[in-house]
Amino acid sequence: KRDQDTMGVFEDCAVQTEGGGHDLLLQCVADALDAAFEEQEGSLLSWLLVLCGGLVFFMQAGFAMLCAGCVRKKNVQNSMLKNLLDACGAALAFLTLGYGFAFGGQGDTVGMTFIGKTDFFSKGEIDQAFWFFQFAFSATAVTIVAGTLAERCQMVAYLLYSFFLTGFVYPVVAHAIWSNNGFLSAFTAEPFNDIGVVDFAGSGVVHLTGGSTALIATWILGARKGRFHDDRGRLLPEPRTIHGHSMALQLMGTMVLWFGWYGFNCGSALLLGADDSGKVGALAAVNTSLAAAAGCVSSLFLELYLHERRTGEYTFDLSKAMNGALGALVAVTAPCGTIENWAAVVIGVIAGFVYLGCSKLLIKVRLDDAVDAIPVHMANGMWGLIATGLFTSPGRLLDAYGTDVHVGWFYSGGDAKLLLNQFLAVGFILIWVFVMMVPFFVWLNMMGWFRADSLEELVGLDLSYMGTRQSLLMQADDDISDVGSHGASLTRQKRETEQEDLSETESLAHEKVPPEQAKERRRSPMRIRARSPERSETSMA
Repeated sequence: KRDQDTMGVFEDCAVQTEGGGHDLLLQCVADALDAAFEEQEGSLLSWLLVLCGGLVFFMQAGFAMLCAGCVRKKNVQNSMLKNLLDACGAALAFLTLGYGFAFGGQGDTVGMTFIGKTDFFSKGEIDQAFWFFQFAFSATAVTIVAGTLAERCQMVAYLLYSFFLTGFVYPVVAHAIWSNNGFLSAFTAEPFNDIGVVDFAGSGVVHLTGGSTALIATWILGARKGRFHDDRGRLLPEPRTIHGHSMALQLMGTMVLWFGWYGFNCGSALLLGADDSGKVGALAAVNTSLAAAAGCVSSLFLELYLHERRTGEYTFDLSKAMNGALGALVAVTAPCGTIENWAAVVIGVIAGFVYLGCSKLLIKVRLDDAVDAIPVHMANGMWGLIATGLFTSPGRLLDAYGTDVHVGWFYSGGDAKLLLNQFLAVGFILIWVFVMMVPFFVWLNMMGWFRADSLEELVGLDLSYMGTRQSLLMQADDDISDVGSHGASLTRQKRETEQEDLSETESLAHEKVPPEQAKERRRSPMRIRARSPERSETSMA
């Protein structure tokens, strides 16, 4: 078919240049083949964007599983419905206003603007593949907030802030950093400080925006009943941990998110216009994997050490490992295409520490994050932007952005322009979100549309919003299953304990160890074991 197309081009050019000589004929053929190649390249790019956008959209399933696993059984259906409405609300808001505010006038690379002014309601010449890819990103920012407010937020408030965040707040941030005429963008004709802000796939644009919105929302909404105060409103000596109902769902959600993150990070390489976007995308994939692994391990073992210091026992906490991995994925999202592999490991290790520190700080100041989304997305979104200003290497920046003028501070020998830009991006996002979302959530609260009624929260939002009969039947089935499984588990545990004690007694008898030493050996706290889901703190979305 390719040979036939080439012959067709030659014949057409022969007719068009008849009598013009061989040079004109060859020039016509070369121009026609170049145009055909560019058309095929554009078609391939569109298909790859749709594929990567599909991976990003599939992350909604991961968020849904995480949220469902983190909440109690009486709120599972409500949590799942809100995650479903994320995609629906984001699509409609991005169609009507969001895309126009974020990327309206994208073809104009002259001058800088604060917000887009065209292409609302998909009017004009819009690249459909690009629209779909950016819509999937905007839906992610909304989902971050949903998990934090789980188990106590009204449905009407959820719908209103979802539309407002996707239709206006998020697009302004995306326009400033990612559009061709944003005032902080690296893609303008004259970038700020000659380099602009480097946010490869959205540590700041997506995750810091969503995470800071979640912080404001939970501050105004308040904690769940019984989290920090008793039934009479008195402060508890120690915060009460509210456990999610399924650690299995949380782990499945984490792995789905990790998988979808490859579309998030690698797909962003397609939008840079780099000569070798495949090389940049492959680097992003490797760095994503390394950072997530490092964050998981660092968070797990730091929590293991801290718990041993407090209690004298070594216990593994699965939720901390999962959230450490997710925090590292957030942190590496900004620099994944501009750093070396070793830097991804360092960023991931620090991200695990940042997550743990912020998680404990939230409890100290009595802010209730049902899924630990604020430490994962907000704290590590900031760390990701800052890490980009520290670790971006000249060669990787040249491959991705076509310049190596201002690089990471560790490579620059004192040039801190990129690092300064990254700090400015953090400040801009925090101020913009605070100015927009604080009045909005205060208004929702004043109208009585924000927090669910106390009785609704007590009986569960499934019973309040999802229908009485269905929710009661599901709760009854769960309770019966819990009783049966709990009894079987206790019996099995008792048997295993008796067998273990018998085995140890027989072994000690063969060794002829004195009874006092044998008793001390059995009581030793140094036996490492995995922390059970009942003792594990809630994971995040």
